[in-house]
Amino acid sequence: MAEMVKEIKVKDTSVPVVFETGNFVPIISIQLVFKNAGHLSNTKDGLADMSAKLLNEGTAKEGSVGFATKLDAHAVDLAAHAGRETFMIEVSALKSEFPYAVERLKELLKDPNYTKEAAEQVKRQKIGWLTQKKSDFDYIAASKLREILFKGTALAKPYNGTLESVKSISLDDMKQFIHSHLGYNNVIGVVGGDISFEEAQKYLDEVLTLLPKVKTKSIETIKASDKKETVLIDEDTQQAYIYFGAPFDYSYKAKDQYKAKIAEYLLGGAGFGSRLMEEIRVKRGLTYGAYCALRRTKSASYLSGYLQTKLSTQEEAKNLVQKVVDDFVSKGITQKELDDTKKFLLGSEPLRTETLSQRLYRAYNEYYYGRPLGFSREQLKKIETVTLDEMNAFITSHKELSNLSFSIVTKKK
Repeated sequence: MAEMVKEIKVKDTSVPVVFETGNFVPIISIQLVFKNAGHLSNTKDGLADMSAKLLNEGTAKEGSVGFATKLDAHAVDLAAHAGRETFMIEVSALKSEFPYAVERLKELLKDPNYTKEAAEQVKRQKIGWLTQKKSDFDYIAASKLREILFKGTALAKPYNGTLESVKSISLDDMKQFIHSHLGYNNVIGVVGGDISFEEAQKYLDEVLTLLPKVKTKSIETIKASDKKETVLIDEDTQQAYIYFGAPFDYSYKAKDQYKAKIAEYLLGGAGFGSRLMEEIRVKRGLTYGAYCALRRTKSASYLSGYLQTKLSTQEEAKNLVQKVVDDFVSKGITQKELDDTKKFLLGSEPLRTETLSQRLYRAYNEYYYGRPLGFSREQLKKIETVTLDEMNAFITSHKELSNLSFSIVTKKK
């Protein structure tokens, strides 16, 4: 059965449900996706992620180990995750165990492990993780790039917190975040598997009525910096970690997403078929891999990419990234590049929709970004018919991509 979006009534709110049934494998999953409840909602750096981790500590009655033992005994997966814009709780199990799985989810929502011991455990784990990240040069370079591109905004802040912010987060902070962001009036239900919509509605009714009503707000759109800054970060490293980004003046609401998809693929997303890989690795051997993406979300639209190279070739690689992007937006692409990209994107499409979870995720994305169901299939038809002139008009209209900023972890001389 094809995916669909329906609404159910929960208290005074119509809750959207993205749904697809499939009985090829007797498994069911329900995801509760809370809008505007992710990292960008942090009142303290790292709070959303730590709140999710607290929910993963089980119930106050059973404790972390006791609750996990109950889940394991019935092969139930139940977990919370914080993303950039959303917060998700997911439960999945075999069809025969799913009623039990939903009871455990209800148990968790009624009696989260709001104990001092659980909060301290979450803090210890996070502090350990952040301590490890002090020597993760990819993490350091990527974090600094966001700081450069989105200075002074929520996107510039460390999503996972700092040692100082994590130490300052209390049990009350986590409780308050959960109670003020996880509501029945800001949730999207995503349900798939060997289940009817009527059964899904029954389970959602049981779960969502346990949640409070919360204040909702829209996501602020943040523009990436065009100041072309370069920041060098001195570390005890044997190679340079080069992260780069630029503004991309393009909305997630645009109808011609297929053009951005083609441009992204050719510039840095196609592996050995991309301009960056061809120029930086294949022709000059400066790196094992060079990649970039055109990110198009509700909060921001921008280019970001990365590569690693020897310290001695750091400047050459940086300059080459700039030249590749400059040439791309000034000259566009060739007919052969367009033809090859069409073949790949159209030929590999079945691999992107072969599983139920892939189809559900696509349907959820279409709903989340305000697109009609089937939007992706329509975009494929447009990929098939787009001309070289149309693509080059699109690419050369985005000169802002040349306004690259760089965050480089290196060893200063």
